[in-house]
Amino acid sequence: MFTSIEESDERVEAADDRRAALAYVGEAFAEATLDGIEETCFAQAALFTAFEAMVRQFGEEPVAGFAEGLAERIRHGEFSIAGKH
Repeated sequence: MFTSIEESDERVEAADDRRAALAYVGEAFAEATLDGIEETCFAQAALFTAFEAMVRQFGEEPVAGFAEGLAERIRHGEFSIAGKH
């Protein structure tokens, strides 16, 4: 299956946007930690904010379906950078 150059460019742009967004979140985490906010407290606030935004855009059921898949992704190490706990 062939994709057009436009489709390929859109995928690259979307990936670039995701990388930039992740960098912004990482910077916010670092700033919050420097300000004395516990990392887990900030993480919970970030998750709440993220889910709120996703529900606003996609609705509760699609986001609930997405959230159901998170447990398996966590277990498979998708969010692990350091060694396992």
